[in-house]
Amino acid sequence: MTTFQRRVAEWLPPSLKWATLRVPQWSPKTVAPDPARQAAMAFPHLQQPSFLLASLKADSINKPFAQRCQDLVKVIEDFPAKELHAVFPWLVESVFGSLDGVLPGWNLRCLQGRVSPVEHSVALEFLDPGGPMMKLVYKLQAEDYKFDFPVSYLPGPVKASIQERALPDSPLYHNKVQLPPAGGLGLYLALNPFEYYMFFFALSLITQKPPPGALHVRTSDCAYFILVDRYLAWFLPTEGSVLPPLSSSPGGPSPAPAPRTPAVPFASYGLHHTSLLKRHVSHQTSVNADPASHEIWRSETLLQVFVEMWLHHYSLEMYQKMQSPHAKESFMPTEEHVLVVRLLLKHLHAFANSLRPEQAPPSAHSHAASPLEEFKRAAVPRFVQQKLYLFLQHCFGHWPLDASFRAVLEMWLSYLQPWRYAPERQAPGSDCQARSVSERWAPFVQENLLVYTKLFLGFLSRALRTDLVSPKNALMVFRVAKVFAQPNLAEMIQRGEQLFLEPELGIPQRQHRLFTAPSFTGSFLSSWPPAVTDASFKVKSHVYSLEGQDCKYTPMFGPEVRALVLRLAQLITQAKQTAKSLSDQCGESAAGRPFLSWLGFYPADTNGSYSGNDLDEMGQDSVRKTDEYLEKALEYLCQVFRLSEAQLAQLTLALGTTQDENGKKQLPDCIVGEDGLILTPLGRYQIISGLRRFDIEYQGDWELQPIRSYEIASLVRALFQLSSTINRRFAGQMVALCSRADFLGSFCRYHLLEPGLSGRRLLSPVGRGHAANRARGPRLSLRFLGSYRTLLSLLLAFSVASLFCVGPLLCALLIVLAYVLYAVAMTLLTERGKLHQL
Repeated sequence: MTTFQRRVAEWLPPSLKWATLRVPQWSPKTVAPDPARQAAMAFPHLQQPSFLLASLKADSINKPFAQRCQDLVKVIEDFPAKELHAVFPWLVESVFGSLDGVLPGWNLRCLQGRVSPVEHSVALEFLDPGGPMMKLVYKLQAEDYKFDFPVSYLPGPVKASIQERALPDSPLYHNKVQLPPAGGLGLYLALNPFEYYMFFFALSLITQKPPPGALHVRTSDCAYFILVDRYLAWFLPTEGSVLPPLSSSPGGPSPAPAPRTPAVPFASYGLHHTSLLKRHVSHQTSVNADPASHEIWRSETLLQVFVEMWLHHYSLEMYQKMQSPHAKESFMPTEEHVLVVRLLLKHLHAFANSLRPEQAPPSAHSHAASPLEEFKRAAVPRFVQQKLYLFLQHCFGHWPLDASFRAVLEMWLSYLQPWRYAPERQAPGSDCQARSVSERWAPFVQENLLVYTKLFLGFLSRALRTDLVSPKNALMVFRVAKVFAQPNLAEMIQRGEQLFLEPELGIPQRQHRLFTAPSFTGSFLSSWPPAVTDASFKVKSHVYSLEGQDCKYTPMFGPEVRALVLRLAQLITQAKQTAKSLSDQCGESAAGRPFLSWLGFYPADTNGSYSGNDLDEMGQDSVRKTDEYLEKALEYLCQVFRLSEAQLAQLTLALGTTQDENGKKQLPDCIVGEDGLILTPLGRYQIISGLRRFDIEYQGDWELQPIRSYEIASLVRALFQLSSTINRRFAGQMVALCSRADFLGSFCRYHLLEPGLSGRRLLSPVGRGHAANRARGPRLSLRFLGSYRTLLSLLLAFSVASLFCVGPLLCALLIVLAYVLYAVAMTLLTERGKLHQL
């Protein structure tokens, strides 16, 4: 038995193990030598991995998860790379799922530590950047194996570019695109093991969907999110000048791989061939390439893969088409997707800002700097900036107008504040003056001017269409206002806009050179373009590269945006008043209801009004938070845009905040027309967002209202028939009694006339015209007896009376007597109120 067969025997299931072990023992003795068989045995590596793969596939079905991972660790340790080569694609797919999303794999997005602690811990240990899976990757990387990845599963712009026989801008795809073989379908990429692993890992965030009926997943606890954090911390280190050594892996010492072909040849980034049919000879790696490039090839590959798979779903041309209202919806990220991108941005800021002052010269980049230092300087502007801007633009324009936008908002604010992740960030106890944004960040603000200004305009557009009474929406406005109100930030943005808007004074050749959209994926080790000392040209180059040469820029501190900010301030003021009004209504709803209404002797809410806001469910604490958020947001907006108290006072007057007779309710903004009140555009917005509403009152016959959920349908119908018969038979006597001027007449009017009919407000002019036709005479109403609440109250009263040895008849007499006394008192109060009104 050969060494390989002994190894395979340990992993094969019993059904395969017997056949595999017996053939080598007797077949050489009983079967004559076969030339074809001898030729096959001369190249055992072409056939033997299939036995190992079959064994692992069988184990994946029969063995528990933890045992499978332990077996995989032993296989990775014991078998050489040539035998693991065929296992690797299957293993990657079994972990991350298939690219079409049919096979879920390990479902890392839904694997949570609090739900499945054992599987969660085992998966993280196996896939750790220093764990067994990465050891397998490096073992295959050292042998220069290639694996095919279909182009059809790449992001939309990349796939379209490659299918049109043009290479994308990113060097990640250079020298990797292969034409399909004879009879093959579609183009594919020839990737090294590290690239192949990272492609699957990154794409699993998009391709793998949570199973139907899955519980809500807390992103910070899921295995995928934790692995992203570990990979970023490992390959984008903030401390030290080199990557963490691989010998620190828990699987034992493992030498750092030195691949024969690095993932991306650094010296080739600036050379872009447009035709896939050409052989990219200039992209081939030289044997004598700078060994320093091996220091960061994994870091560079990981960053490019994450950016391409997570952000590169929109090209500049696609973004411009999506501005049309008739454009078809394209890729839409999930909230989890956005949270992972935010984690990437936070790590990138920490990675880029980990340069020591002596490593970051203010002028041209030093050629003596290490590749890792060069990578830190160039990572954000060359790989992330353009794709992130288009990604954010699409999210701002197409994300639903609900609280889930908070994830997009926080991702945007994280990118806007790189100083939060710098080593010299201020201590929490420092004073406000010390927390101002340092001038050293002015170049970042200028090079990302559109991310500050145009996306702020996009946020304004969203905020003006949301219900600011909701605490979650109020919090988002507060967060944005607080970030932009940081001392010195608004001034730096304004200076950047002035640099962009200042006129050109000649040197057309330099203008042409700089305003051409630059390549964001140049070589780190190749010579950089000459540093542009003219800040105005740097800002213009940034804007034109992202928006195109014919873009129309709207200044953030110009009159158009200022008018929108004033409108937002107006809505904030109004939302504060509305929140206070709703809070007061909630507090008075229970106190203002008569006591006997709980026993069913007073009509319930017959109007069926609906507040249209969620403050009732969230309570007084949420109202207080809403008021605090809006108050601080208004204060911060006044600081950023220098709004005066006089302007705020004018806004308050323009709101038409004159309250009606009860001092609380406010009608939507209207004007008086020939046919009554006409809503203004502001009034329509107030109704849609739930800020204000008309008092909707039922003006019809209360007896003919639809049967409510708290009523017994059959009993209500029977009581209506009974009361209608009584009213028809005794109509004359009721009119005579109600016409009397003594106490008996007042008592009958209190019970037989519909309450509040004369005091109802008929807002509709049509309703005024027909009000006389709806006048109804005295009548008896027994509908209240059909309510569950009334019957339950009577049953409770009889039950309590039985405990005190009070019979049903006596109890009924006591209830009637109590009600007569109550009715007498209400009659006297009603008549006295009428006398005061006269």
